[in-house]
Amino acid sequence: MSEAPVPILMYHSVATDPNDATRELSVTPDAFARQMALIAESSRTPVDTATLAAAWRSGRPLPERPVLITFDDGYEGVHRHALPALVKHGFAATLFVTTGWLRGAHDTGGGLDTMLDWDQARELAAAGVEIGGHSHTHPQLDLLGADRLRSELILCREIVADRLGAVPASFAYPYGYSSRRVRQAVRETGYAQALAVGNALARRRQGPYALRRVTVRRGTGIAEFERLLEGRAIARTFARDRTLTKGYAVLRRTRQAGRRATGATSRR
Repeated sequence: MSEAPVPILMYHSVATDPNDATRELSVTPDAFARQMALIAESSRTPVDTATLAAAWRSGRPLPERPVLITFDDGYEGVHRHALPALVKHGFAATLFVTTGWLRGAHDTGGGLDTMLDWDQARELAAAGVEIGGHSHTHPQLDLLGADRLRSELILCREIVADRLGAVPASFAYPYGYSSRRVRQAVRETGYAQALAVGNALARRRQGPYALRRVTVRRGTGIAEFERLLEGRAIARTFARDRTLTKGYAVLRRTRQAGRRATGATSRR
């Protein structure tokens, strides 16, 4: 059984000229093509999220030097720019869609840039890309009440199943935020595994509902990308991100406590 850590790459937009809302977490089509070529040259084998989690859950072996290529939200550039590179190398990948952001039925208008439509999502699925859930409207799930949390998870799952004809098995937490309550709700909704962020390699001991990923963004050069694949200097690369995350976590806990206090007062 493979216990070795696995790099799970987290992409968002793949675009030549993204808007300001998505620029930092975008990569150019040329950069993405070079990164995929490097993966091929390194003799790594991309697998999708369901395959990794099933192998670690059952003890079945994984290919040598596995890697995961994942995309969040559902930007149109995944179809336009990323899919040709994935097909060229025969790579598996997973796309986590925010169902209320995709163009067409169920569109809430919340998408941050040009989003996929459902025909494009079907073409990605037909090309072998695993389609997972990423909630319906992309909220911070751990700040939601029980009913809204359940609605976000169920609606996303039902829409993907209805539009694509396959029930999604994998989930990614919006913003990477989860809690024990959120992870339990994701499991109870029927998702078999879920990905966080964490900017660290994924390890079996993290459990199927808290697998970590590393962020690939516009400023990720090819040398840094190679280090991410190899698991080298990840802590140093994301040191600033972790400092900011810890600070924001304190703010979010304060907000949560305030909401609980307000709710308790209103019930008196």
